[in-house]
Amino acid sequence: MSRPSHVAQPGPAARERIVAVEAQGASFELELAAGADLLEAVAAGFAARGFASGVVELGELALGPFAYVIPALSTTGANAAFYSETFRPGGVTRLEAGALTLGRRDGKAFFHCHALWTEAGGKRSGGHILPEETCLAEAARVRAFGLDGAVFEAAADPETNFKLFGPVAEVRRGAPDATTRAIAVRLRPNQDFAGALARLLCEGGLKSARLRGGVGSTIGAAFADGRLVENFATEVFVRAGRVFADPAETVLDVGLVDFTGALAEGRLAPGANPVLMTFELVLEVET
Repeated sequence: MSRPSHVAQPGPAARERIVAVEAQGASFELELAAGADLLEAVAAGFAARGFASGVVELGELALGPFAYVIPALSTTGANAAFYSETFRPGGVTRLEAGALTLGRRDGKAFFHCHALWTEAGGKRSGGHILPEETCLAEAARVRAFGLDGAVFEAAADPETNFKLFGPVAEVRRGAPDATTRAIAVRLRPNQDFAGALARLLCEGGLKSARLRGGVGSTIGAAFADGRLVENFATEVFVRAGRVFADPAETVLDVGLVDFTGALAEGRLAPGANPVLMTFELVLEVET
């Protein structure tokens, strides 16, 4: 299967292709206790700092119980792509890296998280972590970035026929550490990842920003070293990124899994990676 440059979605395309909400933010370290439910631990840690939403950069975590899905082809046509069956590996799964977006769904805390890991039996894998079935097997410390004035809210998205996170404005809570200018962002399908972010900066008269978090999907992937992921349905997270008004300068280091379960990692080639379903992230404004 050759990689398409555009994937038709089941519903009408929204006119607004980049959803962006200004906020104030702060970076902080988040302590996660052994035995805790991952969603509850992250939400409680954010709340203790005065935040209801934000992003987390995941490093080495030990998880168990643990459940996940990977991307899959749609069997009904109701979506351009879908999810696999749920996998529940036994023992302790060792997370290598990932990104998590904390927000709200149906009035309650919820997260969207993609990562890469090694399971207890030695299988290296990756995908979409299920918040309802994932706990911490060991204590850990992660880097987080909280938002004051914006929250990622899950809502029905007619274009993709999924319920997806998107940023909405919220009255500022007055989180004491939220002194950094931040922009909460959702990118809609079929636009280049780096190009869309560069356009957002240009429209705001900005030169550069640090990318915080970053969870979504691209149509396969084209890496800066020439490697290609041809399979179009992916689950992607950003390991590290900086965004510039010139998209050729933007740096996006990612990890991903495609619908066959194959993994890929590296730096994306600018101008060659359209969004498949969605991509949510936070920009920490630099200049």
